[in-house]
Amino acid sequence: MEDDKENQPMVEEEQDEPKIITLEVLRVVKEAQQKHGLRHDDFQRYRSYCSRRIRRLRCALNFLQGTKNRYNPKSITDEILAKTGDLRYPCIVLMQAERCWGYAMQLRHECSTEPRKKFHLRRRLRKAVQYAEELSDLCTKSETCDARSKLECQAYAAFMKGTYLFEKSQWKEAMDAYSTAQTIYEKLGSALIEDQRVLYQQRVEDLTPNLRYCAYNIGDKSAMSDLKKLRREGKSGMDNLDTLIAQTRSKQAVTLKEIKWLGKTIPVRQEKVKILLISWDECGQELKQCKSMDEKVAIYERFLLELKDCLQILRDDVKAQEANKLVETTGLTTLQYLQSYIIYLRLRATVDRNVAMIDILRSKNNKPQDMVRLYEVILQCLQEMQQLPGVEPDSQVYRDVENEMLLQKAFRAYYISRALTALGKYPEALAMAVRAQEYSSKAKTTTEEVQKLQSQIEAEMYFVHAQSILGGEATAHEVTEEIKDTTGGRPLLERLDEYYEDPNLTDEKNPTQLVSYPPDFEACACKPLFFDLALNHVVFPDLDEETETRKEQQGAGLTGLVKGWLGGWK
Repeated sequence: MEDDKENQPMVEEEQDEPKIITLEVLRVVKEAQQKHGLRHDDFQRYRSYCSRRIRRLRCALNFLQGTKNRYNPKSITDEILAKTGDLRYPCIVLMQAERCWGYAMQLRHECSTEPRKKFHLRRRLRKAVQYAEELSDLCTKSETCDARSKLECQAYAAFMKGTYLFEKSQWKEAMDAYSTAQTIYEKLGSALIEDQRVLYQQRVEDLTPNLRYCAYNIGDKSAMSDLKKLRREGKSGMDNLDTLIAQTRSKQAVTLKEIKWLGKTIPVRQEKVKILLISWDECGQELKQCKSMDEKVAIYERFLLELKDCLQILRDDVKAQEANKLVETTGLTTLQYLQSYIIYLRLRATVDRNVAMIDILRSKNNKPQDMVRLYEVILQCLQEMQQLPGVEPDSQVYRDVENEMLLQKAFRAYYISRALTALGKYPEALAMAVRAQEYSSKAKTTTEEVQKLQSQIEAEMYFVHAQSILGGEATAHEVTEEIKDTTGGRPLLERLDEYYEDPNLTDEKNPTQLVSYPPDFEACACKPLFFDLALNHVVFPDLDEETETRKEQQGAGLTGLVKGWLGGWK
């Protein structure tokens, strides 16, 4: 009895309630990824970190799996977790799953050059799913883990399973797994405080593109438009979105083999060119769904960036063809026609982008000069379209471009007229308005935009004419003469000491002259030029007598010398 009484406190200590632990899986994983390589997409570094972390945890827990010479596997059970209550045990399983996942993501980057690694990628993802499910079972069965830990492990296992099924193109099963993970993360985020909620909301947004892509592959065609809408709105996970859309285009590019351009059927063999042509068709569908001009400008700029690589590929192919002397002497080759068509797409996208930018400036009431610059770029692109190889003057493309040029010239002349009107140059503004009217009448287009332009040009002509008569140059001239009579025609800077109530101080159309502009000419000292003019006024003495005397003396002396010399020879 005494022994039983002595052992009673010890039994009560053994039956104490187990320690409750909380494993914040998503926070632990995100912090590890951001600190160890994934900020720069360095998956190999992250995989090495996971291996080192597993080794440190096993050494710290004295839970090694054998020695150097012998391998003795040990599995983490719920009994061990309940007995120790140590959070490091489930962290070992979590890091094992992350190590396999990081290795799979590394192999995904290498699959573009080595396709055989795709099989190894799937094996690593399958192993990551096994570890994630093991972690979920461990935390679910154990009473040591709280409800939050169980939900986070279940969401992590569902996410890993969805990633594996997504890679195997099992869209329905992957969609179910992703939906489960998204639902759990969404519920967890709503139950947490504001500081911790952001991480879960970001995970929910990251899963949305994958769900849309799975729905698209199952048969929901509207899902692809939702993906593009997410990209236009700048949601998180943009890299994943671009990857998914690129995969879809690659599948569609298999069926694209030829196009029609200038009445010719042109085969398309380059893979990037096929993807670009599909992207051009999709741009047209996206533009119809855009609600603002800024979204249209973003679509055109993204397409122009994608187009650069295709043009370089075609240029290299054309040069190689010319080097091999495969170019036909009678005309252009199909490769040159294809290059001409891609350049036409670049010019067309540039024109449409500038038109959208003009609409943005017009809505902000910018100066007419800003619109004139963009119309200059548009006209230059249209001229380049007409000069493309294969575009003949009698072709339909040439005539359409010519008609569009007339319309754009009308817009440019109209905005030039408005700019001149703002400067008070009414005769020049009226001349440009008349020219704009001529261009618009020549354009064979009867759209609502052209009719609106013609009415605006007509209104501008009436306005300029009225301004030139009522408040134009004549009235300004009269006011200027009145001020000149009172102030002597001097600017304000020269009569600051004199008081005069000038009515033009508050007049925006005919303001007071503050300074003399352009400034008056002033005499300036020039570099002096020196001329020797004294010689013209010097009177020299007459030396003719002395000159004649010297000549006679020289002549006599010379004659005697010669005679004596000749006589000596006799």
